[in-house]
Amino acid sequence: MKDLKGTKTYDNLMDAFAGESMARNKYSYYASAAKKEGFEQIAAIFQETADNEKEHAKLWFKLAHGVGETMDNLLDAAAGENYEWTA
Repeated sequence: MKDLKGTKTYDNLMDAFAGESMARNKYSYYASAAKKEGFEQIAAIFQETADNEKEHAKLWFKLAHGVGETMDNLLDAAAGENYEWTA
């Protein structure tokens, strides 16, 4: 697949990835709260929904960015963490 960076398609895919990632975290938090309150079935539904959102996020991430070799992934992760601390 051609490199999409710098295109509107890339931006849209990364926006979709971000949205799915945020939804996954939200549902995971809700699952934890429901479980803590004793609502096991509701917790399971929230967790299943979180897992579905993770799969959606994975799809958009693979299309936009891809998952490289481990060394490339380490460099990308380090650059991202550095950006978070220096931006």
